[in-house]
Amino acid sequence: MSKTDRIKEELGWLKVAFGVAAAVCASLIGWLAQQYGSVSLPLFITGIVTTGLVAVLIVFINKRVYKRLDELEDL
Repeated sequence: MSKTDRIKEELGWLKVAFGVAAAVCASLIGWLAQQYGSVSLPLFITGIVTTGLVAVLIVFINKRVYKRLDELEDL
């Protein structure tokens, strides 16, 4: 497999990971908005922390995609 094909394949997997992470983040935000008044404080804080971690994961995936795209452009 050539380096170009390998990078394209990795980009495909990163697209899937990005989509899943974005869906999880949106779902967590929706859940937090719905449960704002009725959920216990520790569970709410856990939801906020998890949402933040997933958002950081999205940023990490995005940076990795742009790095791989730059590598693909250089080939």
